[in-house]
Amino acid sequence: MKIFTLEEANELIPEMRRRLQRLQQLYSAIGEMRESAKAAASSSEFGGGMKGGSGYVRSLYEVGKITTEIHDAGVQLKDYERGLIDFPTMRGGRMVLLCWQLDEGDQIEWWHDTEAGFAGRQRL
Repeated sequence: MKIFTLEEANELIPEMRRRLQRLQQLYSAIGEMRESAKAAASSSEFGGGMKGGSGYVRSLYEVGKITTEIHDAGVQLKDYERGLIDFPTMRGGRMVLLCWQLDEGDQIEWWHDTEAGFAGRQRL
């Protein structure tokens, strides 16, 4: 597990913002194609298929790729809809999480205990 300093985490915010925005776009596109994908899956034994099927598969692949990139950077993706991520850090000699989401600024301003979650956020 990567342990971040506040400075290291803040340096990643622009990159994470881009990735999270892209995830939101992809999930929106996937949601629009969901019913067509279900219909195609149920008729697959008859040679089914769907208009835009290759785009659907590409979107699913890209979601997996971006999610893996976020995880490989040591960042915890908590909620793609809100663009909520956490960065493990040490505070007062114990492990806590620096907390940031898309609608916030370019600097992390919140933290919470590992068990407290978003509801337990406190200002830095």
